[in-house]
Amino acid sequence: MKILQLIPYFVPAWNYGGPIPVAYNISKELVRRGHKVTVYTTDTLNADSRIEEKEEVIDGVRVKRFSNLSNFLAAKHHLFFPPSLIKALRDNLSEFEVIHVHEYWVLFNAVLLHYAQKYRIPYLVQAHGSLPLMLSKQSIKRIFNLIVGYNLLRSASKAIALTSVEAAQYENMGVNKDRIEVVPNGIDLSEYANLPPRGGFRQKYGLGPDEKLALYLGRVHQSKGIDLLVEAFASQELDEAKLAVVGPDDGYLSALQKLIVQVGIRNRVVFTGPLYGEDKLRAYVDADVFVTPSFYGFPVTFLEACACGLPVVTTQARGELDWLNDQAGMVVPYDERSLSDAIFRVLSDKKMRQDLGQRGKSIVAERFTWQAVADKVERVYLNCLFSPRVEKRG
Repeated sequence: MKILQLIPYFVPAWNYGGPIPVAYNISKELVRRGHKVTVYTTDTLNADSRIEEKEEVIDGVRVKRFSNLSNFLAAKHHLFFPPSLIKALRDNLSEFEVIHVHEYWVLFNAVLLHYAQKYRIPYLVQAHGSLPLMLSKQSIKRIFNLIVGYNLLRSASKAIALTSVEAAQYENMGVNKDRIEVVPNGIDLSEYANLPPRGGFRQKYGLGPDEKLALYLGRVHQSKGIDLLVEAFASQELDEAKLAVVGPDDGYLSALQKLIVQVGIRNRVVFTGPLYGEDKLRAYVDADVFVTPSFYGFPVTFLEACACGLPVVTTQARGELDWLNDQAGMVVPYDERSLSDAIFRVLSDKKMRQDLGQRGKSIVAERFTWQAVADKVERVYLNCLFSPRVEKRG
């Protein structure tokens, strides 16, 4: 198959989070199976930089980057719009047999919709857990839905949901149930085969070898519930534990630092910024529990933590992962007391940590490799090829 992956950011712009490793690893695996995969993306790297290389091949995947009109708007407000992409879609879209659209709230999806309908090329949408109206820009997003979003979803040959919760969200937005496929995220277990020895992360950031350590790893954004984590961490039961916050600032770091001072735990919290590769593995290995209070979709970080034998604590706030609770971790109500109690239970019970960590490793190895994920995605693509071509739906 000739496959186009359309995503606003791509390797090496890792700061943008989960959709990048998903698109990258699926593409790499599909190339290994003999498919021809092209990625159309933008040149954003971070708030200060663009990626200079406009066209290259990464692990057999052909990557074409188009320059955003404004890198500042792309990085700070997620307004990705490269004018040259319009011409590329107009001139080249007919070369592809199927299109995989990653991310939903993207302006150039309107351009994709127009030319996919014009050339009758089947496409599928994967929102990566972003469908619900988030804390900011709700009015703009409602307008986007009316002008582009609903038609984008309802005209798609397929929609990929990460969980049954997201599948229901697609249905609520008008996608027929028979067009929705549930495909989880995956992980490359070879990256976790030889983990670094324990102690490197603690030594670098001044943490004692016997101190109990909770880890948050991800974008520092209000939607992640990090404020609840900080408030829970101020409880008396956790007064001997430390918290490491690892990840890029996504607009909430300043407010979070003020909250930490207000609740009196400044000396117990370490901020590292984003970590990658071996440095990220050291953080997982040295932690005793991984905590993300709120999430949408299917966080890859949960799989990474489990692959390192680290138990996960989260809440029922916005998502549901049926494989997690009492198997690889704990899922509790979204309130300060429940969260602090769960963290305390895991930190104070070594055998529980070991049991949850071992079960998490086994679950990831059995169900969430990229090979298993690519099997499902490949079947979805083939189904798209034999489904009716894209037609405009009003």
